[in-house]
Amino acid sequence: MRDHNLQAGRCAVNEDEFKGYTVAYGGDETQFPVYAIGVLSAAMLAGGIYSLHMIWFVLGIMAAAYAYYNFPLTETGRPVVGGSEYGIFIQGFGIIRWSAIDRIELVPIAVRVLTIHELQIALKAPLGKALLADWRKQPIWRLLMRLPWSMTHQNIIRVNLEPFDQPPDEVHRTLQRMWKHYRS
Repeated sequence: MRDHNLQAGRCAVNEDEFKGYTVAYGGDETQFPVYAIGVLSAAMLAGGIYSLHMIWFVLGIMAAAYAYYNFPLTETGRPVVGGSEYGIFIQGFGIIRWSAIDRIELVPIAVRVLTIHELQIALKAPLGKALLADWRKQPIWRLLMRLPWSMTHQNIIRVNLEPFDQPPDEVHRTLQRMWKHYRS
């Protein structure tokens, strides 16, 4: 039985309450640099306080800003992308209804010697009508943190799948299969 709010076109579900297929950020290789830069920034700020040299303060603040921006990479248990009977969930974006999706593609992007895989979700409806739940308004303390998505002017949502705990092709296959099942 569907919730009354979902039938009205809006969903009162919170990001933390989402149930269904979910993908979270991966473990050690994404967490370690954030923690290391955080410790380095604390050491530089302490050095700046001790020596009163402005360069240590500036370097410490820059390192702290980097660690703060990338802090979501350390939240390994928190779902970032997923799907359920209602649509695709993207942290900090919302729930996109299945019927508003035109296509879901896995696009490899070559960057120097690496290949980054990006999930591209093309919408066939305007964003206001495509979202069941709109989570783009973040708490003030999360405004400057990394978001897992970006959106183009062509109404395509782009999600980098590299930092996640599941292989990009598996995430794409699962969401594609769910979309084909639920889009009617």
